[in-house]
Amino acid sequence: MLAALSLLIALPYGAASHAVSEAKPPRARVETVEPRPFGSECRTSVEGSDAVVYCHNPYPETDRVRLHVECEKWWDIDSDGVSVEAGPAQTVRLTGRCWKEIRAVWVSHEK
Repeated sequence: MLAALSLLIALPYGAASHAVSEAKPPRARVETVEPRPFGSECRTSVEGSDAVVYCHNPYPETDRVRLHVECEKWWDIDSDGVSVEAGPAQTVRLTGRCWKEIRAVWVSHEK
């Protein structure tokens, strides 16, 4: 018993812990899935009360794009355009307008 205890003390710390870790059951391997790039690249142009957006989809999945226009005047009606499909390697044109000035224009994307 004394010999076993002295042998255990004489072993380096790394060797003792390595022997214990081998006794554990192997863990299941979890593979992570990289998210695929998605979304059209859009260029926005605003001139006065008119907005024009060109969206190009460089990816292999279809992107449904929608133009949103917020008007500057409180009495002017904000608008949300219809969804338009931008297929792979396709460019689409979206237009919107206000009666007076435009405050903000943005595009939403949907798979």
